[in-house]
Amino acid sequence: MNRPPPAAAPATRLDWLDTALVALFLLGLYLGVALQISEKVPLTCAPSGAAGLIMLWRRRDQINPRHLAGLLAVVTIYLCSILAATDYAYLSKRFTGLLQLTYSLVIAYAIFLTLVHGERRQIAAILLGFCVFIIVGCLLETYTGLRAISDAVRERLYDSGLVYDADLRDQVLYGRIRPKLFTSEPSAVTFAYTHYCSVWLVVSPWRWKLPVYLGMIGMALFVLPGPTLVLMLLLTVPYLIFLAGAQPGRRPPAMRLAGSLAISIVLIGVAIVLGKTFFAERLDELASGRDASFFYRFTGPMLVAFDMFRHYPWAGAGLTGEPFISDKVMDVYMNSPSFQAAWRISRIGDVLTNYFWLHWIYLGLVWGVICVVAVSLWLRLLGAPNVLYCWAVWVILGQASGSYVGPKTWSVLLIAAAASILRVGARQPRPAAAPVPVPGFAPGRPQLRFVNPQGYLRT
Repeated sequence: MNRPPPAAAPATRLDWLDTALVALFLLGLYLGVALQISEKVPLTCAPSGAAGLIMLWRRRDQINPRHLAGLLAVVTIYLCSILAATDYAYLSKRFTGLLQLTYSLVIAYAIFLTLVHGERRQIAAILLGFCVFIIVGCLLETYTGLRAISDAVRERLYDSGLVYDADLRDQVLYGRIRPKLFTSEPSAVTFAYTHYCSVWLVVSPWRWKLPVYLGMIGMALFVLPGPTLVLMLLLTVPYLIFLAGAQPGRRPPAMRLAGSLAISIVLIGVAIVLGKTFFAERLDELASGRDASFFYRFTGPMLVAFDMFRHYPWAGAGLTGEPFISDKVMDVYMNSPSFQAAWRISRIGDVLTNYFWLHWIYLGLVWGVICVVAVSLWLRLLGAPNVLYCWAVWVILGQASGSYVGPKTWSVLLIAAAASILRVGARQPRPAAAPVPVPGFAPGRPQLRFVNPQGYLRT
């Protein structure tokens, strides 16, 4: 007699403490507050670090040995990359970068482990609540007296050199001062909103979530304008292509894939139109070579990465290797027709703010590829149903964020992996209840359960 497939394990809701820890983790990514634990080692996104370590302790019994082995392998490969980099005089600085990277990977794994053991509707509610908080807070900052409170808090949370003070530029480009809502700069607000909304789109089981998502984009364009919001439309592309309609162990039908591609092309066109409509002044500055922000976020880091491919293709500058290549960065910038000599550069790290290109700057071509392969294999061990989706999200959001070794960079990747697992339903948490009886077996006989290596029951 044929045995029916094993029943899918029911999703479990996070308890109040896990819910609070997830919210604290997201708040830490949003604020980006750092604590200086030594003269050279900052604890970046400190609230996220504290929440991540507590979540890891609470989930210690659910840590899969394969997950841990993959994490240790990734850290080991990064260690080999800094040992392979040129000039050991900078080894101490690179080792500090490795410590920060390891910390970021560990707490990113903690949020991953917590999310995949949660229930989709609950996770979606947390993310949506955070997005609503950002919108309401920005409205209050713009139209009430919250700005004075926000500015006072920002002065205490952040170093004076990190606080955004280009309000006059905002008035010229956007017609008003952009809200900062307790963060160091407006782009931190738009990045968090873009990131959390895009994860909500993936996780939410709501049928009409795509029109609501588009409405959230339109609302944000008026409440907290910024070019990062255009990435919200681009982030729908990997979701539609790789995850929409996907089922565990099955390929999406050809017609569904064709429809997803067609919608993706339309959304890319809409993103271009929105960019030209809402950010015409920024595009004009970009075309005339006057947009320093865009140069430091995209053009400059890309040029430096290509220069690394030519001069240090083996291992690049090493993790956090800006001091090693500071002269070379200045040479590349000064020789670029898009660079203005009037732009002042106080610290090289402040003008390389794109973690995608920093990957290649730090690691070079050879070790850069090796590390991508290693992380991809780890994602597979974690159970990510589509590694390309995770990397696509990572690359897109990398155009609006720097700090390669920071928690924000690696949380983007691991949260994307968790969201894809929740969306596809490829693996559910292992239930604590007794196994479901299987017809055809006498009571007392051993029951067979099909559990994959990631530690989740197949649906």
